[in-house]
Amino acid sequence: MSPEVHGLPEFYASAMGLVAARRLRERLHAAWPNLGGMNVLGLGWTAPYLGLWQADARRCLSLVPPQIEVSRWPAQHPMVMAEQEALPFPDRSMDRVLIVHGLEAADHARRMMREVWRVLADNGRVLVVAPNRRGVWAHLEKTPFGQGQPYSMGQLRRLLKRQLFTVEQHDTALYIPPFGPRALMRGSRLWERMGKAVAPRLAGLVMIEASKSVWAAVPANGASSPARRMVAVGGRAWPRHHGPGLKAARLTEGENDERRQPDAQPRD
Repeated sequence: MSPEVHGLPEFYASAMGLVAARRLRERLHAAWPNLGGMNVLGLGWTAPYLGLWQADARRCLSLVPPQIEVSRWPAQHPMVMAEQEALPFPDRSMDRVLIVHGLEAADHARRMMREVWRVLADNGRVLVVAPNRRGVWAHLEKTPFGQGQPYSMGQLRRLLKRQLFTVEQHDTALYIPPFGPRALMRGSRLWERMGKAVAPRLAGLVMIEASKSVWAAVPANGASSPARRMVAVGGRAWPRHHGPGLKAARLTEGENDERRQPDAQPRD
């Protein structure tokens, strides 16, 4: 069972949460400065960050897993609540996927990342943000980064590579301690510069951008092709011309759509 994550809206409304979001937004914008005309998906709790690309992106929407409590959500970001291990979007429908407060709360991290691989376009990229196992933030439950499964940079790299991603770049964020007076928080930008220079392994967050490895999923000569899948897409979350809506049927691996094979023989 995955851990539940509590208090996200309250944290980001606090002084510490505002500082943490500001520092993380700087790193996210440095990684993805321009997403004009792209479909952007946020997994986990990405409301404080999707605004970076709202004006230029073709579409920004967010998927929140059930284990994250949602008390309120900004109206400018369409939101879907569904399992991260079964994303309700068509194959190759997203150009960029941002994961914040998502990986550490996942029931099955490997299944989640395979689903991300499926919905990413062939030239798509994912940016994963996770609590650093070695950082102070991961050990204090009063912040959302102290809930769930933390990761080291090496663990995150291996997870992505095993799920058919190619690591493109990595970064860190949140060197300021998650406690202290407001005067300390006002110097958060100085903490970031000093932390990167003096103790980069003690960052509160680790970040990795990875691209979809298309050729790694191509079967060898003579191998059977991967099973086809269809997913249901909610009308509110996705325009009608991208899919047939909630009437779409989902095929699990290993099943055949006998409706498309009129000459198939009946089973005994």
